[in-house]
Amino acid sequence: MSSSVSAMRVRFDSDSFWVDLSDGRTIGAPLAWFPRLLHSTAEEREQVRISSRGLHWESLDEDISIAGLLAGLDDQSAPDKTFAA
Repeated sequence: MSSSVSAMRVRFDSDSFWVDLSDGRTIGAPLAWFPRLLHSTAEEREQVRISSRGLHWESLDEDISIAGLLAGLDDQSAPDKTFAA
C-alpha cells in the first residue's frame, strides 16, 4: 500500500499520538495500538524521525507507515499478526 501524503509533524497526548499530514489532515491513533510507544517515555517518543514513508523511532525499534495509519492498522509486529502495515 502506498500513499501520496507524508507526515509533517507528530505530537502526543496522554493516550494517543497525532500526525499532521502534508494534505492538511490530522490523523490520530491510540498509543495502546503500539505497545513500544505506550511503554516509552515522553523523551523517547519525541525522538521520532519523519521520512517520506512514515515514522521511525530508532531507540524503540518502531516503524509506523503513514499508509498503515490511514488504513487503520495497529502494531503489525505482534506474534498473532499475519501481515504488515
